[in-house]
Amino acid sequence: MTSSGADTVTHPNGMLTDGFRLTVDALKANGVDTMYGVVGIPITDLARVAQAKGIRYIGFRQEQAAGHAAAAAGFLTGRPGICLTVSAPGFLNGLVALANATTNCFPMIQISGSSQRSIIDLRQGDYEELDQLNAARPFTKAAFRVDRPQDIGVGIARAIRAAVSGRPGGVYLDLPAAFLSATVPAEVGRAAMFQAVDPAPAQIPAAESITRALDLLAQAQRPLIVLGKGAAYARADEAIRSFIESTGIPYLPMSMAKGLLPDDHHQSAAAARSLVLGQADVVMLIGARLNWQLEHGQPPRWSAAARFIQVDVDPVEIDSNRPIEAPVTGDIASAMTAFNAAVQRGHAAVPDAWRQAINDRTAQNAAKMHARLTADAVPMNFSTALRAIRDVLDGHRDAYLVNEGANTLDFARDILPMYQPRHRLDSGTWGVMGVGMGYAIAAAVESGQPVVAVEGDSAFGFSGMELETICRYQLPVVTIVFNNGGIYKGDERNTHSADPAPTVLLQSSRYDKLIAAFGGTGYQADTPDELGHALRAALSNGKPALINAVIDPAAGTESGHLASMNTTSSLQPAH
Repeated sequence: MTSSGADTVTHPNGMLTDGFRLTVDALKANGVDTMYGVVGIPITDLARVAQAKGIRYIGFRQEQAAGHAAAAAGFLTGRPGICLTVSAPGFLNGLVALANATTNCFPMIQISGSSQRSIIDLRQGDYEELDQLNAARPFTKAAFRVDRPQDIGVGIARAIRAAVSGRPGGVYLDLPAAFLSATVPAEVGRAAMFQAVDPAPAQIPAAESITRALDLLAQAQRPLIVLGKGAAYARADEAIRSFIESTGIPYLPMSMAKGLLPDDHHQSAAAARSLVLGQADVVMLIGARLNWQLEHGQPPRWSAAARFIQVDVDPVEIDSNRPIEAPVTGDIASAMTAFNAAVQRGHAAVPDAWRQAINDRTAQNAAKMHARLTADAVPMNFSTALRAIRDVLDGHRDAYLVNEGANTLDFARDILPMYQPRHRLDSGTWGVMGVGMGYAIAAAVESGQPVVAVEGDSAFGFSGMELETICRYQLPVVTIVFNNGGIYKGDERNTHSADPAPTVLLQSSRYDKLIAAFGGTGYQADTPDELGHALRAALSNGKPALINAVIDPAAGTESGHLASMNTTSSLQPAH
């Protein structure tokens, strides 16, 4: 049997094709142009065929980072990001990212090769034997396996539809090695190809739900809109902005919804977060969930008397923590279009006292923030370092920001403003560390724009080898490592042995030299001026770069803003 191109092979019995080629044909038929992954048995040839047929393959050093990239691609494009992994251990590495995508509501498909089904079922010990399909099911929105080449079109279409319809999420697609190498007549393969039509159809909310929500808003004395990353994913930017501005209601953006309206918008209540959460009497949630990030909607953070409107595509989410008095079930774009059409009939004005209270608290907190940002701190702390980054990024508002860590994330969320939607990617609903390099790579690949990844030194360590990936593909990613020598902070002392304390890392680490080993540019920054200069130079260069920003080891707090969740033993250590 000899090759006759990417599509078919010549055989004495006529033209044949195989599972590798059919899988790529089905992906291309559904508009897939990029995939992320790590190759090996049995899917290496799948990546080769994808390249031959015009799909870009971005090869990573570890599957979890590749999966995070695919998930971020799904959020940024609204189409499912594709992650390609090998069987068993590689599949399990990718499954962490797939589960995270499901939790974050990012559309993603993990395609994994797998071992021979008959041997797995009898547990006879095949190479990398694992029942991957059943292992994936608890952590995904859907999971499928394709056993016959003629079924690949259906398998890809079902995976895409599951990933993007309704509430988006992660989907697993299992491709056994026997399927990939199986051959069928070329005409059978062609007949299996089709494009999924309207895989994410609009879900129109009931008219009465819109009326009920507006009636509740009209009763408010202290209304508030909370924007979640679901609002950003919906790409209903103009409709959301129109509703907020026409009603005059103050809004609070969650971290990945920052930029839907620019952070300097006069209706933003972000700088008065505690005030508005504690005093709002009617709260409208748009693509936001009352999970731990919003204290489950419970007192004392929220008023016990607060009444809620929730706009969500998934009716199961309604009433998950607080009773929702005005549920609006539908996709956000359709819902906001309906709201805008109805609100033109008139809406009660937001009371001046509420506006003034927010403005006063914003001014107070802005003054406190200014004092922290302009303090003379040697060595740098989080605030002074982020001030330098903020000042540079103000001239690069097209840049994407990736942010992870504990204190690094907490401080950056408040200090680094966003002006464009879907330009901020961070640890998300699970608060997962290790997403940074994968997210940064996806943002650069999918947008072609510069990316700045602001990383805690501990968080960076989860995926730091992906610097080689960034350099291999010459992506415009600038990584800034906030090096305070520790998890949370680097000044803990172990008084019991010569080993470092549990939270301590090497502050002497020169992360800038790590990227230099791969051909990128490294910078060392010990002061805000040096940090600002290095970031300007790196962005101007447009090439892979890393800045080792040395932070005071005593800066930061245990667990960042989540200190209350970190259990401290009441027992005295043994002597």
